[in-house]
Amino acid sequence: MAVARVMVLAGSDSGGGAGLQADLLTVAALGGHACTVVTALTAQDTQAVRGVWPVPTEFVAAQFQAVRDDIGLDAAKTGMLPSAAHVELAAVLLAPLAVPVVVDPVLRASAGQSLMEPEALEALKARLLPLASLVTPNLAEAEALTGLTVRGPAAMAQAARALVEMGAKAALVKGGHLEGQPMDVLFDGWREWRFSAPRLACPHDHGTGCTLASAVATLLAQGWELTKAVERARLLVRRAIAAGLPLGRGRGPVRPLADLECRLAGGQAEESPVGPPACPVT
Repeated sequence: MAVARVMVLAGSDSGGGAGLQADLLTVAALGGHACTVVTALTAQDTQAVRGVWPVPTEFVAAQFQAVRDDIGLDAAKTGMLPSAAHVELAAVLLAPLAVPVVVDPVLRASAGQSLMEPEALEALKARLLPLASLVTPNLAEAEALTGLTVRGPAAMAQAARALVEMGAKAALVKGGHLEGQPMDVLFDGWREWRFSAPRLACPHDHGTGCTLASAVATLLAQGWELTKAVERARLLVRRAIAAGLPLGRGRGPVRPLADLECRLAGGQAEESPVGPPACPVT
């Protein structure tokens, strides 16, 4: 069987915890091949983003075209798009392609630094959301995209439906920052699904958003149905958090390869205790 090809348009994390570095590890862990389009360089570590250097849009386009015309792609994932021009370009490049597109709307780093110009948010809503097979905002990103206050499961469901009304085919609102037990809410345009599992105690969780979106993109490239892909991607993320690396003086990175190591050791996805399966809400 041909390997699934995943095109990732995102920023580089010099600390290796998030961005393209997390994407590459995640796609490889699931047996896919990631091709990268670097949209920005960041100087960051486990504590903060020290600087951002956007890649000129002409070179972003050159990277994309080189990979598209030679290797091709079965799915695409967008992460950090630092300016409105980068968002517009991503939309132009992705619009003609008949492949799943996972949009991770990266607005801020986990330490709080902005990774997107304010004007880019409007471009993302107008141009990129309508191309999204799935959009994967956290609570703050869901609020920024929809204008709603998103603090609990009911509001998360409302935001997911609003994002679909804005053009996305499906929306997964991530609730890792909820108080108490975390929950993610998926609306696929027809049904609402809620995923929940006990919070893991490991503090080293840098890169979870990138890892989840890349995992879903890889599984969609492999032909998985969306709800099952989200459920499987959540398992990978939980394994990655549990194996989080205590590097640096801040929040260390998750370890996506822990999922592969678990399978090589004889574990199966269905055997890992990650909580109850997704619950459809009618």
